Amino acid sequence: MKKLVLSLLTVAALSTAALAQSSKPVKFGLKAGVAFPNMTFSAGNASFSYGTKTSYYVGGTVEFELSDLVSIQPGLTFIDKGTKINSSGFGFDNDDFFADVDATLNFKYLELPVNALVNFKMANAGKLFVGAGPYFAYALSANAKMGSEKEKIEFKDSGLNRSDYGLNFLAGFQLNNGLNIHAGYGLGLGNLANNEEAQDFDPSIKNKVFTVGLGFSF
Repeated sequence: MKKLVLSLLTVAALSTAALAQSSKPVKFGLKAGVAFPNMTFSAGNASFSYGTKTSYYVGGTVEFELSDLVSIQPGLTFIDKGTKINSSGFGFDNDDFFADVDATLNFKYLELPVNALVNFKMANAGKLFVGAGPYFAYALSANAKMGSEKEKIEFKDSGLNRSDYGLNFLAGFQLNNGLNIHAGYGLGLGNLANNEEAQDFDPSIKNKVFTVGLGFSF
């Protein structure tokens, strides 16, 4: 994990060094939107996805233009991930005892993405951009909510890891005035389950999230 963090910081440092050799300006940006996260669970030969919940994200970016076509865009994002769990997801529809099971897991992450963008100028209208890159995330807090009851998740005692990492994929369109609309997909590669706490069945829990929102660059 330490190697991953160092790699991300190295990419950001190289971006800064490349900027120092370029006459192209630095562009700062703000972004916010709606997120649709869920989690996948696997253990042994069994694997399934929990339900998707609706949440949000806000953040900022710094874009280093290496050329008219390519740029590097590190950022910092606060995002609410997690999943929705209900009785139908476990096949309890016909069981009165489980009929009202409806819970949500909420994880508040501070996320550091480092994306490489390819920009396509669209005449005088603006530009189309697509990109991808790694991210590292750290959970600031987490809780489980069922009905009106809410319980804080203590990472030390829950068998869950605070750290996560994965890959980002994004695309969008930016107007000449800096306003943009964008969509993205985050594929979690880190195992949120602490295998030291559950060695018997070697579980794997991973984040996935689809996002759509607005941004502004200046």
